[in-house]
Amino acid sequence: MGQHPKGDFDLTRAVWQRAEGDTSDSAVEVAFVDDLIGMRNSAEPDGPVLVFTQAEWDAFVAGAQDGEFDLD
Repeated sequence: MGQHPKGDFDLTRAVWQRAEGDTSDSAVEVAFVDDLIGMRNSAEPDGPVLVFTQAEWDAFVAGAQDGEFDLD
């Protein structure tokens, strides 16, 4: 199976989501499109988008759940 090139990430079908209840003007938003995940700042909807493979996203979520990014 070939790997999806991140450069071909088509954002036209992206449905951006943020944390439930977050109504701030500047929030982290994510979109799941095909086999890639995009992350952006809602304050800059036309700004840069970080793009992750499913494996990268899974590792990020697992790290967050395990407290890997806690500041304590």
